[in-house]
Amino acid sequence: MEKLDIIRAAETQFAREVTIGVVYQQPPSAWYYLIPGMFIIDFLRRTTAISRYTKHFMFPRNLALDAARALSSGEEKALIDRNLDGDIKQWLQSLNLYSTGLARSQRAAVDLLTDHYTRLFNAQGATYYELIENAYPAQAAFENHLAALTDAENEIDRVIIAQAGNNEKLKEKLDLEAQQVAKRRNRTVEDIY
Repeated sequence: MEKLDIIRAAETQFAREVTIGVVYQQPPSAWYYLIPGMFIIDFLRRTTAISRYTKHFMFPRNLALDAARALSSGEEKALIDRNLDGDIKQWLQSLNLYSTGLARSQRAAVDLLTDHYTRLFNAQGATYYELIENAYPAQAAFENHLAALTDAENEIDRVIIAQAGNNEKLKEKLDLEAQQVAKRRNRTVEDIY
């Protein structure tokens, strides 16, 4: 399996685990269990949530993977940067979320991920964990990357909440997602080091 496929599969699985953790933090109300067939609706709701979160989680990661691969193959950085900016703008516009601040925040996260994936492409290993362990021989270096990525993601969430007018339900959802991401990242660090 190519490194690109290994990384993409691991990131997709990470997104699914985060969503499952969020969904289980928000159990359906008791009446769901009293009405026959509601388990089907609950299953569909959870499946949709997993699919939606994974799609949004993976978009910047797919951009970063493509950018890292392009950089590794010697493509011009200025061209890659223009393409990234255009793709981010188009994606945010399709979600009706575009603002220069949010585009800038998303770009900062994509840049961090691009650097990370470039390191992984240059590392030896047959699994995602082996790639990380060889790209970041010291646990502190990997934790520094995760801290910077967390800061970038928190900034994205902050901008989204500000644009939405401090929507409490949205803030709660983003907080739950951030908590699940932190738990999964801590587990990853424990499993690798």
